[in-house]
Amino acid sequence: MLKRFVLVALCATYLSACTTTDPYTGEQKTSNLAGGALIGAGLGALGGLAVGGGGHGKRNAALIGAGIGALAGGAIGGYMDNQEAELRAQLQGTGVSVTRQGDRIILNMPSNITFPTDQYQVLPPFYPTLNSVAIVLKKFNKTLIDVNGHTDSTGSLQHNQQLSQQRADAVLDYLGSQGVDPRRMSAMGYGPSQPIASNATPEGRAQNRRVEVSISPLQGN
Repeated sequence: MLKRFVLVALCATYLSACTTTDPYTGEQKTSNLAGGALIGAGLGALGGLAVGGGGHGKRNAALIGAGIGALAGGAIGGYMDNQEAELRAQLQGTGVSVTRQGDRIILNMPSNITFPTDQYQVLPPFYPTLNSVAIVLKKFNKTLIDVNGHTDSTGSLQHNQQLSQQRADAVLDYLGSQGVDPRRMSAMGYGPSQPIASNATPEGRAQNRRVEVSISPLQGN
């Protein structure tokens, strides 16, 4: 996962024209970078990766090194309050729940509206919902984004682990295709290891099959 993160960051930072095909629309997208200024920001980001800690620490350091200002003190609460309000407004009636835990915002995306059964391709009807999430994430760019995949306990542990990772990757990739900075994001599959309901009932298993997007403030050291 770290290798993937570094490669994406390198592409975003160093190439003067990084052209990709949007896997959801087939559209060619070209990002023209602003020469020396962004190369300098990229060097700062790589320096941040070298000195940062694991997980959030590395992304914090990389983004701060690239010139994205961090949040501090009393500014964090208000910033996250505003982001939460916009997410609630955008996601009302979509089936995605918005939960606040301290300074974190968690979006719970049930698999029945996100993916076909036992597959990891995002359902096309869910694209508008993810588009709405991307709009808010781009506006509030001083945050880190953890995309976490979860399954129920039905089937083999290996299969569930793989499926949960693939689903987390699919959501991360879609958000990236909509312009969310990939340096802010990480994807992790947890298989059935973090249930939020009993796997003994169909209703409980349905709750456990989900992708959670955890949004945390970008903070300085």
